[in-house]
Amino acid sequence: MHVGQLDGRVAVITGSTTGIGFAIAKALFGEGASVVLNGRNEETGAKARQELGDPDRSVFVAADVRSREGVDSLVAAAVEQFGTLDIMVNNAGGLNATAPVVDMTDEVWDDAIKWNLYATFWGTRAALKVLIPKRSGRIINISSVEGKHGKPGIAGYVTAKHAINGLTKSVAKEVGELGITCNALCPGLIITEVVKRTGPESAAAMGLTYEGMIELFCADSAIKRPNTVEEVAATALLLCTDVAAGITGAMWSIDGGTAAV
Repeated sequence: MHVGQLDGRVAVITGSTTGIGFAIAKALFGEGASVVLNGRNEETGAKARQELGDPDRSVFVAADVRSREGVDSLVAAAVEQFGTLDIMVNNAGGLNATAPVVDMTDEVWDDAIKWNLYATFWGTRAALKVLIPKRSGRIINISSVEGKHGKPGIAGYVTAKHAINGLTKSVAKEVGELGITCNALCPGLIITEVVKRTGPESAAAMGLTYEGMIELFCADSAIKRPNTVEEVAATALLLCTDVAAGITGAMWSIDGGTAAV
């Protein structure tokens, strides 16, 4: 009988009803993990659970991770529903607006920082309160290729992703001896629903059409194409397994060589 690599483990994945988050949820679920799915739409959450199958191993929590209470509720749900937490994937994030720094409002800046950096910090902190007493666990933070260099028009997002990488390194140093690893994934361009929705505005801030922005990003890539959510999920799965126990504090580029120097 096949035994999954994550049999009996429990994972929370923020922003996990579509895109990268759902691909990671599917990968972990497929290897035996029970998962807490998260989003803000009950209907989308129900659809995601249905697609996973085996409702005894999944639960959906509608929560906005731009609030500390929202993030804390996800870890609480994992403990209440499944008795523990083993894996925390801080995936939720993005940007709702773009502007050059000289025109950027406090509201646009605050939204980018809270949605990306604060949500990751809150998720990491809440998870550690469960993982530290167990002296085991995995934390994966979804950063970005923009966490390694800059882009005009999205300074809040870029700043948050750079900070997530720093947070990842600090946490790795703090809890490494306790059997807990903390790594970041840095995806390049992936055509998710969020990219389709926000891409035209981001492109305009760069002085490009949406199609031109996609072409530019692919031109910077060694593989000359966007990456896929499945490629990100495969890396996340690896980091959650026992064979990755010695990997921590690393920024994993999944960007087709975009950030290669």
